[in-house]
Amino acid sequence: MKIFKNKTVCLGLFLSILLFIFGCSSDEGDTVKVEANDAAPIKIGVLASLTGGLESYGKQSVRGFELGLDYATDGTLEVEGRKIEFIVEDTETKAEVAVQKATKLLEEDKVDFLVGSSSSGDTLAVLPLAEEYEKIMVVEPAAADSITGAEFNKYIFRTARNSSQDAVAGAAAIVKKGVKIATLAPDYSFGQDGVAAFKEAAIKLGGDIIHEEYVDPAATDFTSNIQKIIDQKPDYLYVIWAGSNTPWNQIMDMKVQEKGIKISTGVADIATLPTMKPLVGMEGFTVYYHELPDNKVNTWLVEEHKKKFNGDVPDLFTPGGMSAALAIVEAVKKTEGNTDADKLIETMEGMSFESPKGTMTFRPEDHQALQSLYAVKLENREGLDYPVPVLVRELTPEETAPPIRNN
Repeated sequence: MKIFKNKTVCLGLFLSILLFIFGCSSDEGDTVKVEANDAAPIKIGVLASLTGGLESYGKQSVRGFELGLDYATDGTLEVEGRKIEFIVEDTETKAEVAVQKATKLLEEDKVDFLVGSSSSGDTLAVLPLAEEYEKIMVVEPAAADSITGAEFNKYIFRTARNSSQDAVAGAAAIVKKGVKIATLAPDYSFGQDGVAAFKEAAIKLGGDIIHEEYVDPAATDFTSNIQKIIDQKPDYLYVIWAGSNTPWNQIMDMKVQEKGIKISTGVADIATLPTMKPLVGMEGFTVYYHELPDNKVNTWLVEEHKKKFNGDVPDLFTPGGMSAALAIVEAVKKTEGNTDADKLIETMEGMSFESPKGTMTFRPEDHQALQSLYAVKLENREGLDYPVPVLVRELTPEETAPPIRNN
């Protein structure tokens, strides 16, 4: 640092600095605003299954996230004077790869936020990294209860619904006092947590869970599993499933419904609807179908998605990806561009924001987004070769609020 000995030069320089500062000040105060090009960008690392068993879910989430940033920033990809950059990494639906990619995003790319992932297993493996690096992770679309339950840490916020929210909706559709129910689910955290939550909700409504059947998530042959369920003679078979290897065809082949067992489930993405032809008339629930929510955000999403993706409509997890982006931008607006984790946590706890599914609110106790789900009935639609979910009623965020499980 150079020291000026000439007093006249020092005084002149000092006055010049003062003039510059006051010349740049706003009328409302003497804070100098930094131009967007001079501010550090906000970096977001998105973890998604772009290959593997949940590939379609990952691609839906990424599409929604991109559109969410466009909507939230009016197409500028800028918030509070800071440009937004996002980097997408493929977890391959493998927990060890998810950890590697998350570590790369945190250490090399220096991201301010993590988003993801498609698999609950991948997500659970990454949660400790968010805490270690003190970065906010917005979980979408992973649904395992343990994410905001036993494995929760304060850096985790989830826009995705959790298994308990699914369970409340699923139980409300079928459970009456004394009804006997068997369950079929994949044998990992998503399925296990889902059954546990459904069982809790069903018992509260007077139902009786008489059998729980778990199968390999990669299974394609469900014969022995379905036979065990038939042998138990339940009134209902409640199925929890994710992925393209659905059990519906074998359920039909084994004439489960003809044996007096009614089927109920959550209606998944559009790709699975053709396989659900045997279930027309079934009453269940869904997280999202593009015709169900009636609000301006969803209207924009449907229209823009069609424009950008050759007429395709948003699918099951597209609005979730959008919601994650909307939540991040809303939080950064409220902090006036500050991405310090502690400041963001303080801001996001209890924060409400608009999404394609209406108003979502991060519950302060466990950072789970309270949100609407939809009770539906499967009906045939003229011109389509698959049944579609038709709204029975919207289940409000208050109705679907899950138990707090993070102690």
